[in-house]
Amino acid sequence: MRTAALAIAAALFAGPALAQGANTQAAIERGLYLTRVGDCAACHTVEEDKPFAGNFELPTPFGNIYTSNLTPDEDTGLGTWTADDFFRAMTQGVRPDEERLYPAFPYTHFNIVTREDSDAIFAYLRTLEPVRQIVREPDFPWPMSDRTTLRVWNFLNFEEDDFVNKSDKSPAWNRGRYLVEGLAHCSGCHSPRNFTGAEKDGEARFTGGFAEGWYAPSLRQGNGGEGIGDWSAQDLAEFLRHGRNDHTAAFGPMAEVIDKSTRHLKDDDLNAIVTYIRDLPEEPEAAERPEPVASDDEQMIAGETIYATQCGACHGQQGEGVPGMFATLKGSSLVHSADTTTLVRLIIEGVRAVPTDKYPTPHAMPAFGWKLTDQDIADVATYVRNAFGNAAPAVAAGDVEDIRKQE
Repeated sequence: MRTAALAIAAALFAGPALAQGANTQAAIERGLYLTRVGDCAACHTVEEDKPFAGNFELPTPFGNIYTSNLTPDEDTGLGTWTADDFFRAMTQGVRPDEERLYPAFPYTHFNIVTREDSDAIFAYLRTLEPVRQIVREPDFPWPMSDRTTLRVWNFLNFEEDDFVNKSDKSPAWNRGRYLVEGLAHCSGCHSPRNFTGAEKDGEARFTGGFAEGWYAPSLRQGNGGEGIGDWSAQDLAEFLRHGRNDHTAAFGPMAEVIDKSTRHLKDDDLNAIVTYIRDLPEEPEAAERPEPVASDDEQMIAGETIYATQCGACHGQQGEGVPGMFATLKGSSLVHSADTTTLVRLIIEGVRAVPTDKYPTPHAMPAFGWKLTDQDIADVATYVRNAFGNAAPAVAAGDVEDIRKQE
C-alpha cells in the first residue's frame, strides 16, 4: 500500500517538466537513497513530522543561515519548480527567480551530480507532504546580505564541472570519488576555509576543518596519528556503518551524519567511500612531536587527580578504554590533535553515541562543564594529552573559557 501511495503521489506532483521516467517508482526509491547519501534531512528538517520543510538554523562564520523548504509546497517550497530548475540549483546554485543560493548549500560539491541522480532526488522530494514553511532570511551583515555579491564569490571560488571517471583508477575508487566529492560533500567539514568561507584547495583539502563549532579531523593518511591517519580500512568502514570502532564513537555533527546518512549506505557505496578516502594523499609532513609536559607540572598533578576520580572508571586508569564501548585515550588522535576544540567540548558538554543496528543501546559520556572550572578542564585535558605515552601542548584555562562561550 505504501509503495502504491508513493507512486500515486509522484504522479500527482511530477508534472510535465520532469525528465521522462524520472517519476518511476525506481527513481523515487533511488531519490530517497540519494538524499540519505547527501545527508539532506540533517540540514532541511527541524521537526521530524515535517521532513525537509527547512528553516533549520545553520551557523556560519558570517552569521546564521536558514535552510530551504524542499517540500512541494507551491508558496514556500519547490511546488512550482521543474526538474530543470532543481538541477540548475543543485549544480549552479541559482534559483528559478535568478537569485543566487549561498554556498552553505553545497552546490560547489553538487556540481558533479549527474542529471539522472538530480532528477531522482527531485522525484522523491515531490512525493513529500507539502508543508507551508516560511524560511527566515540569513542573519548576515551587509554586503553579504545582498545576494548579488555571490557573483563575485562564485567568480573567485566556483567552477561548473562534470564528473569524469579517471581511467587509471578502479571502479570503486571512481564511485567513491563521486560520492565523497559530490553528494556526501565530506570536505565541506573536513577541510579548512579561506577568508571568503570557501574551502582551501590543494594540500589543505581534507586536513581538518570546523563544523558547527566542532573540529572535524583530517581524513588524510600519515601525519603521526593526527585525524584518522592510523585507522585501517576496516576501522573506517565500521565507524561509518555502526557509528563506532575501537578508536572512538561518533559524536557532535558526525553522529547525525551516521544516523541520517552513512549507516543507510549500500555496502558497495560504503566500501567505495572507504577506498577513496584511504587513497587520499598523505598529510604534509608534521612538525616533530613535542616533549610531553613533565609529570610534576602543576597542571599534570591536578589533572591526574581529576582523571582518576572522574574519567578512569570508563577510560581506564592507563587510558586503555574498552574496545567498542569507551574510547581509548592512549595514542588517541583526537587527544593529540593540534586543535583542542573537540576534546574540550567533549568534557564540557558530554556526548551521546548514535544508536545503530549493531549498537542499538548508545553509550553516553556525561557533561562535566557544570562541575569543573575552566582551570579544572584545562588541567585534565592537559593530563590526558601527556599521560599514557601521549605528548601534546598543554591546554590553557583561557582556551577553555573561549570554547565555553561558544556553546
